[in-house]
Amino acid sequence: MEMLLFGVWALLALIPYTGATEELFEVSVWPDQALVKFGQSLMVNCSTTCPDPGPSGIETFLKKTLMGKGPQWKEFLLEDVTEDSILQCFFSCAGIQKDTSLGITMYQPPEQVTLELQPTWVAVDDVFTVKCHVLSVAPLENLTLILLRGNQELHRKNFMSLAVASQRAEVTISIKAQREDDRCNFSCHAELDLSSRGGELFHASSAIKVLRSFEFSQHPQIWVSPLLEVGMAETVSCVVTRVFPAKEVMFHMFLGHQDLSPFLSWEEDTAWANATVRAMETGDQELSCVVSLGPMEQKTREPVHVYSFPPPILEIEELYPLAGTDINVTCAGHVLTSPSPTLWLQGAPDLPAPGEPAWLLLTAREEDDGRNFSCEASLEVQGQRFIKTTTVQLHVLYEPRLEESGCPGNQTWMEGTEQMLACIPKGNPTPSLVCTWNGVIFDLEVPQKATQNHSGIYCCTATNQLGSVRKDIALIVQGLDEGNSSTIFIIIIVALGVGVIAIALYLNYQPCKMERRKLPYRQKEKYKEEESQFAVGQAEKCNTHNC
Repeated sequence: MEMLLFGVWALLALIPYTGATEELFEVSVWPDQALVKFGQSLMVNCSTTCPDPGPSGIETFLKKTLMGKGPQWKEFLLEDVTEDSILQCFFSCAGIQKDTSLGITMYQPPEQVTLELQPTWVAVDDVFTVKCHVLSVAPLENLTLILLRGNQELHRKNFMSLAVASQRAEVTISIKAQREDDRCNFSCHAELDLSSRGGELFHASSAIKVLRSFEFSQHPQIWVSPLLEVGMAETVSCVVTRVFPAKEVMFHMFLGHQDLSPFLSWEEDTAWANATVRAMETGDQELSCVVSLGPMEQKTREPVHVYSFPPPILEIEELYPLAGTDINVTCAGHVLTSPSPTLWLQGAPDLPAPGEPAWLLLTAREEDDGRNFSCEASLEVQGQRFIKTTTVQLHVLYEPRLEESGCPGNQTWMEGTEQMLACIPKGNPTPSLVCTWNGVIFDLEVPQKATQNHSGIYCCTATNQLGSVRKDIALIVQGLDEGNSSTIFIIIIVALGVGVIAIALYLNYQPCKMERRKLPYRQKEKYKEEESQFAVGQAEKCNTHNC
């Protein structure tokens, strides 16, 4: 640069000097326009066409340093340019002074672009503001701020009308929140266009801010029984409707100070929480549900009453008595039940007085084995009646018996058929049964194909812890012929019985029939003769088969 300027002044020195040139000299400055970044330096050259210039220099409030000079020029370094200014370059020639000015424009690219959403959580149909501001940007008249929702431009603002002295630029808009705005990204884009000043276009953007919109106008509701029993698990629920977004609703449920750790669910615009509560103290308590969504929180409470009602106590003096033993049965309320319940013992002759147990005295009998005794307690809490029952089974012990109904002493098998010896003992504990035949233990579990060899006397013994009993069983195996004769005899007897009944009915019905239909006497006699012949024939058959 210095070599170029030196060449220019050398050429000017060769021009012949005249008085007219002194009056027509020019003063110039380079560069003709200056654009300097904030804090940077600028080299300025001030020159003249005067062949023999007098006093010269520059006037500026900036820090200046003379870097070089010649007969018709001077070069200065301007340091730390922090604002716009106007520089004056002057030369005098033959007692005449001329000057020229240079406008210096300081620029500062947008580096700190800040976006604010107020509030960041906003209820649907409420208004929120989007504010963008840029610190230390210049020149403002070349600045444009653009507000964006996602990639959609919401607003654009330039600052042509702002005073240059202001070093802060901002834009603010207000928007009514909708559900569609939830989780939308908002940003601000700044552009500083210096192309008209010989510079370039600078860009900068803010960090993205996410807006949350919500609906939470309905008060939560608690679903719980007003009465809770100590130690018993109960399901309680807390529900809130018309809430958005329902899946982000948070629930906290407490019984007094006990955290219930609920399980959360949601569907469409409804959210709910279910919890299992197990009250450990009696008395009046409070179930509370705290529902929160974003910055909003609502709390609802529901009073509950906790009562204690353990099942009644049923005691049998001896659960396994011997038959004929006297036993006491007592039905009493539990000591933790308050107030005292009303008691009823199955089989007791009278109802006990309030607070008193019910009792029953009985003599155990064999038929009482397996009998269930029931003790019922009734408790009224705040107008609601509760009933609990305890049941105990009595087991009466008695010696084995081989009764005719379960173990017949005479049994008949049909030869060739599958048969088992019928003998079921009674007794408690259940007796074991062993039967022998001709000194050999007979298998009572496996069916036997009946033969004549099975006929005989079987000795059966039933045994339990209380004793044993023995019984002989006479078994007869009938052959097939004997079985057929017996069957034919039974058929004849049945047929004769039916015939006798038919004749009796006929004779009783005869007067009515005589009026409607009269048979010839000879035909009646014929029928009677045929019936007599049939009866005689059947009897002869029976005698033939030893019936």
